[in-house]
Amino acid sequence: MSLITTLARLEAVDTGLAQPLTTVRHRHLTARPLVLVPLTTAGEAGAPLGALVGTDRDAPRLLVVPQPRDRDLRFAFLAELADVVLPYIDDYAGDVEAAERSETDPETGKRVKVEVELCADAPQLIVPSRAGIELVRLLGRSMRFRRTAEQDPENPHPAPPRVPLLGRWLTHYGERARVPGSSLLLALTDVLSRHWATGQSTLEDQHLGALLAWIDPPRGESGAGAALRAELLRDAQRQLVCPPAGPATDPAFDNKLLAPAIERYDRARTALSAAEDGLEADDRLGELTAAERHIRELVASRTRPTWDAVWRGLDLLRTLPEGPRAADRWTRDRWSFTGHRDRVLAGEPPQPRRDDAVTAANKLATREREQARLEAQEALDDPLLMAGRRLAGEAFAGEVTDVVMAYSEGKRPSPRPLVTVRTDDRPHLGERAKVYRSLAGKPQAAEFVAAEYEDDGPTTDSGGTLVVLRVVDKMGRGKEPEPGSVPEKGDLLCFTLFEHEQRGGAKLPEPEDTPWTHGGPPGEADAVPRADAVTEEDVL
Repeated sequence: MSLITTLARLEAVDTGLAQPLTTVRHRHLTARPLVLVPLTTAGEAGAPLGALVGTDRDAPRLLVVPQPRDRDLRFAFLAELADVVLPYIDDYAGDVEAAERSETDPETGKRVKVEVELCADAPQLIVPSRAGIELVRLLGRSMRFRRTAEQDPENPHPAPPRVPLLGRWLTHYGERARVPGSSLLLALTDVLSRHWATGQSTLEDQHLGALLAWIDPPRGESGAGAALRAELLRDAQRQLVCPPAGPATDPAFDNKLLAPAIERYDRARTALSAAEDGLEADDRLGELTAAERHIRELVASRTRPTWDAVWRGLDLLRTLPEGPRAADRWTRDRWSFTGHRDRVLAGEPPQPRRDDAVTAANKLATREREQARLEAQEALDDPLLMAGRRLAGEAFAGEVTDVVMAYSEGKRPSPRPLVTVRTDDRPHLGERAKVYRSLAGKPQAAEFVAAEYEDDGPTTDSGGTLVVLRVVDKMGRGKEPEPGSVPEKGDLLCFTLFEHEQRGGAKLPEPEDTPWTHGGPPGEADAVPRADAVTEEDVL
């Protein structure tokens, strides 16, 4: 946690209101996101109880599993979910634009640019909290390997036709959510807590109602008091007025309302199957319908407050202007969505349960690179975040006090101007350390030469640090620097000690060239990876 974040949390405790951590929004929000508010059954990992899903805040679709232990009812629930999610995805999959991408020419081995299709936009999925993302991953894992009746006629419990396809998409979204800066699948509590600091713990920030109470409390009430009420206030039936963001349910709700309702449904279903004549069957069917309707009302009562809270949180986020570099990260999300669309259309098999060594290493390297890129881009987009980097000694800002033109030694001297910057910051500069500033959206590098204190040193009011830098690039190819490429006296500049663009790591071998120490080349009996054993996570 940075010093700025710590100070913001302390101020939130003192004032009773959440404090802004940013001046812009660092996550992209589409005009029509798909909101999913799931609910799961207690005591059984990932067993769905119901969900509210849709793109219209005033007309969500309620999906309910009246008996979560019934496999057929679960498949019916997943089929209904697929009927909502897949058409939403298809709306974006067909709208494409021409784009260029670098690929390796198989004949020459050189990188060449080719024209390919890129989806003009991508579908965005919003869940209330971080636990919702884990449920999406779990659902994807449990669905993408399911066999349909067409694929396996002898399967006693075939999956509906579109369920495996939905599993593949949910798996892709769950994997993409692990990439820092991605916005395909967002947990609203994480996005809100990234932009506002509250006076409670990060664990308490996962309660959407309490988090919103800190950020936007009712008129005349402090955020701390409103958050406490959101967490603890119960109605006449001793049920939470503001249910948790899910997908878990409150034990009081499970014991007092849900369990009796499911028992009533089971009795009605048993009585219907035992009915001996048509008149009795009609009566029992009416009881079963009433019992199912009661469960639907209970699920709606737990999910609708969270549904409304999600849209309220999205409204708060939209009040912030989007950061300039958030669009670049969204473009990478569009490439990811387009690539998975192409793999599905090509008929490739679903994602494996366990990645091979090369794929796992590439994923890890990608996440590390994107994390560093995200931190750099957020600081460059947001002066409040840059202030935190300056306090940490990772950046400094100041006024240019002198510029002396100098040249490199050699047959063809190149401009290497010496720029003196007066700053009140204390950057951690080492010998010949590289620093960077943004020049027309591109990083310009400079080399640290020397530093000295003005007046009596850093403890005086008028004292500061004079930092001498040697500019080394982005000045053109001529002997004289291009106009605007060299700072001028009086300019206010900000330099960072971290790179603005992250470099790629060493290229890994192709999977078929993997050494035997990491699985061996395919074709050898001992090297062929075996299928993972079925675990509890694979079966809902």
